[in-house]
Amino acid sequence: MIEPEVLLNFIKDRRSIRQFQEKDIPPEEIEMILEAGRWTPSASNRQPWEFIVIRNKEIIKKIGETQSQSFWVTAPVHVAIVGKKKKNPNWYKIDTALASMNMMLMAWALKIGTCWVGAMDKQKAKEILGLTEDDFLLTILPMGYVKGNIPKSYRTLMKRITREI
Repeated sequence: MIEPEVLLNFIKDRRSIRQFQEKDIPPEEIEMILEAGRWTPSASNRQPWEFIVIRNKEIIKKIGETQSQSFWVTAPVHVAIVGKKKKNPNWYKIDTALASMNMMLMAWALKIGTCWVGAMDKQKAKEILGLTEDDFLLTILPMGYVKGNIPKSYRTLMKRITREI
């Protein structure tokens, strides 16, 4: 087991990264990230997801045109996180969101930056990826080694939003 303070500090130190080196990510590290996603808990253990690793620069460029975030196309690898609606109709969104967080944490442990991207034309991205109407495109995570400085913490802006009753 990991010490609780170590885990909490690791979670606090994770950042969204928007600048990536032009260095490729080895397949074994991508496999570890995917494995972290596969081991995510899911409702009734249905695992209603598919992970699509995108390395093809033309596909990355096409999907990049469906959104306004220019940093996106600079990442060497992208992982589409797709929910399978029919596998678990009530929980596929939550299950895939949990899987994405596991994958982002594993990437960070490997010194690979990621950034949650929600601002894209998901229908066009689905078409580019050959997904069906029954597929839910949660996000496509850009991944790469950090270029430049890691963004500073905003911890001073964090508020306590929990309460006890």
